[in-house]
Amino acid sequence: MQKSSRKYILIFLVLVFLAFNFLLFKTDYENSHRKFTFAMLDVGQGDALFIESPTGTQILIDSGPPGKILGQLAKVMPPFDRSLDAIILSHPDQDHIGGLVDVLKNYKVGKVFDPGIADDSKTYQNLEDEIKKQNIPNILARRGMRLDMGAGTFIDILFPDRDVYTWETNKGSVVAKLSYGKTTIMLTGDAPIETEKIILSENSSSQLKSDILKVGHHGSHNSSSLGFIKAISPKYSLISVGKDNKYGHPHQDVLDILLGINSKILRTDELGTIIMKLNGDMLEWKYER
Repeated sequence: MQKSSRKYILIFLVLVFLAFNFLLFKTDYENSHRKFTFAMLDVGQGDALFIESPTGTQILIDSGPPGKILGQLAKVMPPFDRSLDAIILSHPDQDHIGGLVDVLKNYKVGKVFDPGIADDSKTYQNLEDEIKKQNIPNILARRGMRLDMGAGTFIDILFPDRDVYTWETNKGSVVAKLSYGKTTIMLTGDAPIETEKIILSENSSSQLKSDILKVGHHGSHNSSSLGFIKAISPKYSLISVGKDNKYGHPHQDVLDILLGINSKILRTDELGTIIMKLNGDMLEWKYER
């Protein structure tokens, strides 16, 4: 009887060993065959964007409301990968930073970029405390900064172009343009029309034109002016929004503007997490509930 038990234990341990080695092999293979990845994570009524360059550099932009982000990161990051090179905080509203403390407690984060807006909410104070506790460099995001993620992947900060410490949070949102080779993605946070006007005044249409648009403020009509959308002229427009949300996002007039320029609209409330991968010029879309 004892010999039989030892035999089964030995078989079990061998199977565990083989499974563990398979996972390691799978992770190594995936790491050596990385593509450029951009993902709009399904965090409900909020924003969370994940970017990975072919070199493996990873940046998270926002984290959605509390309790959503960790499960979503597991969809786009290998199980043994517990680090992020940087986090960009677009602005300190709860639906954009609510999950960041969880991220900081579960992942090693290299740097944090933020617009420098004053906020006295408990969520933001807890986030500031955690950043200081871990001694993570906290850098002001400003126009003209370029984040080099390797392999021809760059994030260029377009806004803020000034001190926004006393600004209303949405108006001071970080706006940036992500580039990988010839593919470009405009990242807008919750920037309203007033901020869009500043960006339009400082950049030509050729500088703003992008293949993909992260639609501002979850498709609210306070953002996405016709002039701004025409300057960007996106082939695809991605909207991060909660199903049946109380704000009525996305607003129909914004959808009409996007449809009017023949932009294909992809929404997290309809598709779940939206994952875009690029291998050279080959574009792949994947959706995960």
